[in-house]
Amino acid sequence: MRLSELRPGERARVRALKLEGPLRRRLRDLGLVEGAELRCLGRSPLGDPSAYALCGAVLALRRADCSRIEVEAEEWSGS
Repeated sequence: MRLSELRPGERARVRALKLEGPLRRRLRDLGLVEGAELRCLGRSPLGDPSAYALCGAVLALRRADCSRIEVEAEEWSGS
């Protein structure tokens, strides 16, 4: 599934980044790497961008960029 398909409150693990250039490098520097866990915090009122919790930080990503990031949704018990 794509990161853009993740709904607020859902968690996922990054499988692949299909981005290139400076954006790919910057996201990897921020911890968005294969195997990283993240959670969708919500979307802006118009639906773009979306906020994600990753490694103790909050990232706001555009839908176009999220559609190029493959993730695997995870079940979470919510402790």
